Amino acid sequence: MKQIIEKYYGFLIGAGTHLQSPFLLAVRLYWGWQFAQAGWAKLGDLEKVTRFFTQLGIPAPALNALFVSGLEFAGGLLLILGLGSRLIAVPLVIDMLVAYMTADREALFSFVSSPDKFTAAAPYTFLIASLLVLIFGPGRFSVDAILSALRGGGLMRRAMQSSARIVTQH
Repeated sequence: MKQIIEKYYGFLIGAGTHLQSPFLLAVRLYWGWQFAQAGWAKLGDLEKVTRFFTQLGIPAPALNALFVSGLEFAGGLLLILGLGSRLIAVPLVIDMLVAYMTADREALFSFVSSPDKFTAAAPYTFLIASLLVLIFGPGRFSVDAILSALRGGGLMRRAMQSSARIVTQH
C-alpha cells in the first residue's frame, strides 16, 4: 500500500511540476493584460486619477497618479513578456498593498474577521498574481527564461536545480 501511495504521490508531484510553467504563463498573460489595461485607462484620464488620489489623501497626487499609471501599464507589459518579472513584481506588490491601505482600508483590516471582504476587494487578485510571479518567477515560457538560457543558465538553472532537489526529497 505504501508503494502505491508513493507512486501516485510522485506522479502528482511530477504533474504539478510540469504544469507550473503553463500556469505561470497563464497568470502572467491574464494579469499582465489586466495591469496594462488598468494603467492605460489611468494614463488616459490622469485628471480623474489625480482627483481620486487627492480624495484619498495621497501626497503629491498628480505625480503619484502618473507614476502608478505608468507602473501598471509598463509592469503589465513586462509581465506579459516575462521580462524582468520578479523585479517588476516588487513594485506591483507594493502598488497593490498601497491600494489596499488607501482605497480599500476596511477590506484590508477585515483580513481575519471577514476574509470574503478582503478577497472581494479590487486589489486582491492583482496582489496575488504579483506575489505568484515574485515568489515562483515567470516560468519557462518567458523572455527571462530565454535570456537565462542564452547566458548558459546561470541563476535560473541553479534555481530550477534547487527546486528539483527539494521536490525529489519529499
